[in-house]
Parts: sequence; C-alpha cells; structure tokens
Amino acid sequence: MPMVERRYAPIYAFLVCLFALFGTSMTVIGATLPRILENFGWSYGTAGAVIAANAIGYFGSVFAAGRIVGRIGPRTAALIGLSLVSGGLALFAASPGPALNLALYALIGIGQGFLEILVNWSVMRMDREGRAMSIMHAAFSIGAVAGPFAVGWLLASGRPWVLIYRGMALLFGVVLAAGLALPFDRLGRETVAARTGGGPSVRDRAYVLGFAVLFLYVGAELGISNWAAELFVRSFRGSEATGSFMVSLFWLGLLAGRLGIPLLLPRARQEKVLVVLSAGLAASTLLLAASSFFGPPAVFVGAASVALAGLFCSSIYPIVIFLEGRAHPGAEGAAIGFAGAGGGLGAFLFPFLMSRIAGAAGVNVGFAFYALVAALVSALALALAATTRGGVPDRG
Repeated sequence: MPMVERRYAPIYAFLVCLFALFGTSMTVIGATLPRILENFGWSYGTAGAVIAANAIGYFGSVFAAGRIVGRIGPRTAALIGLSLVSGGLALFAASPGPALNLALYALIGIGQGFLEILVNWSVMRMDREGRAMSIMHAAFSIGAVAGPFAVGWLLASGRPWVLIYRGMALLFGVVLAAGLALPFDRLGRETVAARTGGGPSVRDRAYVLGFAVLFLYVGAELGISNWAAELFVRSFRGSEATGSFMVSLFWLGLLAGRLGIPLLLPRARQEKVLVVLSAGLAASTLLLAASSFFGPPAVFVGAASVALAGLFCSSIYPIVIFLEGRAHPGAEGAAIGFAGAGGGLGAFLFPFLMSRIAGAAGVNVGFAFYALVAALVSALALALAATTRGGVPDRG
C-alpha cells in the first residue's frame, strides 16, 4: 500500500526534494571550511563561533516553530524558513568579516529550524505507520552525502568555492516558488487548544522522554560521525583516507537503514523497531570503542562497528518524531518541536564534551563515553516505547 494517500502525494514529493536540499545545507560549511579558513584567515575559534551561532539559531527556532506551526500553517512556515535560508546563503561568505557571517549563519539556522518542523509536522499529518517519516529522513541523508561531493567537484573544477552557496540559495528560492502553489490546506490545522498554548507540558512523560532521547541520540550520532576518522588515524594507525572512508561508511549504513527498514519491514511496530535499533546502537558503539584492542583484525572489527552504528542510528530520529506526533494528536507541532530542540541542544553541547574528554584522556576514552551515552539512549528509548505504545501516552 502507498505510504501516503494520493491526495497528499504532491506535497510529500515536494517535501522529499526540500529535505534532500536541506540535508545539503547542513553539511556544506564543513566541506568548504578548509577554503574558508585559508581565504578569510579565520582562526578555529572564529569558525567554531560561526558554526555555534547556527546551532543556537536552529535550537531556538525548532522549539518556537513547533509551538506556532499549528497557528500559522505549513505554507507560512515554508515561506519563513525558505526565505531565511535562501537569503542567508545568498549573502554568506560574500566578505570575510566574522561578525556579519556569524549573524548570517545564525539566520540560516533559524530558517533551517522552521524547515525541520515544517517537514516533520507535515509528514506527521499524512503518515499513520511511520514509514513515510523514515523515507523522508532518508532524503535528508542523501542530501547530506551529496553536499560534500558537490563541493569537491566545484573545487576540483577551479571555480570559486562561494558559488556553492549562491547556487544553493537559488535552489532554495526555486523550491520556495514551487511550494507556494501546493495544496497545503489539505493537511489541516491543529486543535484550538494546541494553537493557543494548551498543548503538552513537562508533566507529560512522553513529551519529556522524546526530548531526552533525541538530546542523547544526536550527541552520539554526531560524535561517531565527527570523530570516527580521528579514531582510525590515532588508534588504528590508519591513513587520513581510511579515516574519511569510515565517515562515509557510517553515513552509508545510516542511509541504508532509513531506506531499507520501512521497505523491508512495512508492518513492524515503530516502538519495537526503536527498541531494537537503540539497543543495537549501544552494542555497536561499545564494540567500536573496544575494537582497537582486538589485535590484527582490529581494523575490520572497527569498520564493521562503524557500519553497524550507522545502520542502528538510521531510523531512531524519525521514529521518535513519529511517536511524539502520534502520542499528541492535535498538538503535534509542540511535541515534535520540543523533541527536535533536544536534538539541537545535543548537537551544540556534545562536541564540547567530546573535545574535553579526547584532549584529556584520548579518543578511545571519548568513544567509551559515547558508548555510555548510547546505553542511556537505549534505556530511555525503551521507556518511550512503553509510554507511547498503541499511540496513547502514559501521562504519569
């Protein structure tokens, strides 16, 4: 059976394209960072501040947009998000001034937060099984992988690297124009209570658990992705090329899971899938942390652990978003916005924690820390699955 009703098909197809482009926008600065540092003369501290501004803008925007999307509707949310991202990308890196670029990248983060809520809220209104949400997040992964490849091609061709930002600004503008003609009214609106502040609160167990799971999960996911290359260079004595391949292997595993799980297990209960994936993430992260002690097969054990970690990471985020939305009918925006804000906070805080741990005790100890975080994700995911079982949250 189709993942969404036929009347929603044009909206869903549009959102797939939008989320793929959104994924590209999330990885492009990392791919261009070496050239930015070289051409603009920025220090690591300056670059870190610009990236942190984006994370702060995103974190605040996801929470706020979740609260108001039911009032303003998806069309207005799309207009706000796409305008901010397109405008910010059109001007970002036009000059080397750190202050201006920091402000622009913060605006891009605010726009990205609106787009995150727009997509998740809209899919939640169409999706009753969770498959459509997982496929949607697979589109994000495709964009996240495609972005660095596009940057590499542009740099290899000798063209100015800033063209990648101008080109993406243009693409977001085209998407905006196309989206304004879509029948977003078919998605309906949230209940009056949710739109006027009567949504879930911190007394709601499912509401708090969604925030906590994504706070820890995003920290672990980005930690594995950001530090896998360093682990293989330092602990396995691998080359930089080998380290880079491990990052690609992680994201390929994640993409395979987001595409494969909803297609191969179309009738699986989302709560059960979440429990299995989170337990697998804890086990694979622990194996990765210990893999350098396996003697001669250590590299192969480590590579397998990275791929498995990506596979087990795959659908945790979209399933949590789906369960939160299903557990709070009529107030989906507030629920998924609060959960998404947990992920945004994790993306901001965990890099600082890992840097301190790795600097003081080594990258292996840092991965042992991530194994502990993944174990906590597994425990909290089990609690969330029990709380939201059958779509009816236990209010505690």
